Amino acid sequence: MSVFVSSQWLAQRLDTVVPIDASWFMPDVSRDSFQEWCQRRIPGAVYFDFDNTIKDQSSSLPHMLPDQACFARHMGELGIASQDTLVVYDTQGLFSAARVWWMCKVMGHQDVFILDGGLPAWMASEGPIDNTSPQPRIEAKYQAHFKDYRYIDGQTLAEKLAAINVIDVRPETRFYAQVPEPREGIRSGHMPGAINLPFSELTDPRGFVITQETARYIVLPRLSDTRLNVASCGSGVTACILAAVAEHYFAYPIAVYDGSWTEWGAHEHWPVVQDELKLIQTLMW
Repeated sequence: MSVFVSSQWLAQRLDTVVPIDASWFMPDVSRDSFQEWCQRRIPGAVYFDFDNTIKDQSSSLPHMLPDQACFARHMGELGIASQDTLVVYDTQGLFSAARVWWMCKVMGHQDVFILDGGLPAWMASEGPIDNTSPQPRIEAKYQAHFKDYRYIDGQTLAEKLAAINVIDVRPETRFYAQVPEPREGIRSGHMPGAINLPFSELTDPRGFVITQETARYIVLPRLSDTRLNVASCGSGVTACILAAVAEHYFAYPIAVYDGSWTEWGAHEHWPVVQDELKLIQTLMW
């Protein structure tokens, strides 16, 4: 099941697809993704703001998935119709684009892809860049159809944790509680039974998705055939990279825990492991 497309693929179809700039930066990074989109973008690209606008505004958690009506309204305002072919990219290669890909898939959008290597790959391939003032697209009609198998909330995960295969893509130093969490008030550690696969291992140094051979070696062994596979991260962004990779190479539709560690680590009644599991595993091997 194809998820990632190349710059060459996009260039051949640029007149018939809707590019989406899904760039987002961690709070400690001094970059403005909206201003960068205004100044430099793939021709025809719209800006998808999942951090401030297209989210559940009632939640205290960062960029939580909005309901179907809210999502459909925003997509229509962006000039995106349900039947459009979408190609999502970001300015870092492969980081936040997967989040918007996942949001669209959860809402039932069929033809949505991720540009492998993102804007850097597009520019390296000498693809055209639009640096004129952005012009809004004509408003479109959009219908969302929620696919619940792609999503899991914290309460459901807590109740069924023993029957779920949680793959946490945070850096291992955070997973093993070797460093404090970047958000204040969030406990360090991981969920009982969770396994670690840092999202940085899912891309190469240039920001391209790993090869199928590499994915078969590091991703496939972590997927369960008998339990629900759930991807988790810090706030529901990089977990979507794992979901995209697993679906692209193995047709595994991994569910994403939307609240991720920001929600779990702040919930005083949900268990957190802070042991030396990594040391034990090292000694066993």
